[in-house]
Amino acid sequence: MWKLFALLSALFAALTAILAKVGIKGVDSNLATAIRTVVVIVLSWGIVFYSGAQHGLKDLTRHNWTFLILSGLATGLSWLFYYKAISMGDVSKVAPIDKSSIVLTLILSFFILGEEFTPKTLLAGGLITAGTFVLIWK
Repeated sequence: MWKLFALLSALFAALTAILAKVGIKGVDSNLATAIRTVVVIVLSWGIVFYSGAQHGLKDLTRHNWTFLILSGLATGLSWLFYYKAISMGDVSKVAPIDKSSIVLTLILSFFILGEEFTPKTLLAGGLITAGTFVLIWK
């Protein structure tokens, strides 16, 4: 089931880039990011209350709060830089660079989380990096 959710994530990420590029025309990228964020907040909390997950708030630890807040800050900065980049450049060039975060995630997951680097991981990371350069090459 996680593969289906991952594919849906990729589909909606692609739509996000295209819809944002159309919607950001003539709009300050920071304002566009703030509008997007409000929509995400309303949608997320709506799903939390619809599913009854709000009861889990009382079970969160200081550790949970710390890392969820740090993750939120990283997400916010990512979105701010992404919207600035797509407001200035072609989505077809910005998106591959943005998705090169996959390679950075592989590296960080090895050093921070102790996840395994395999020959397959190294090959895939190298291909993603090469593909990114091919897509942005002028």
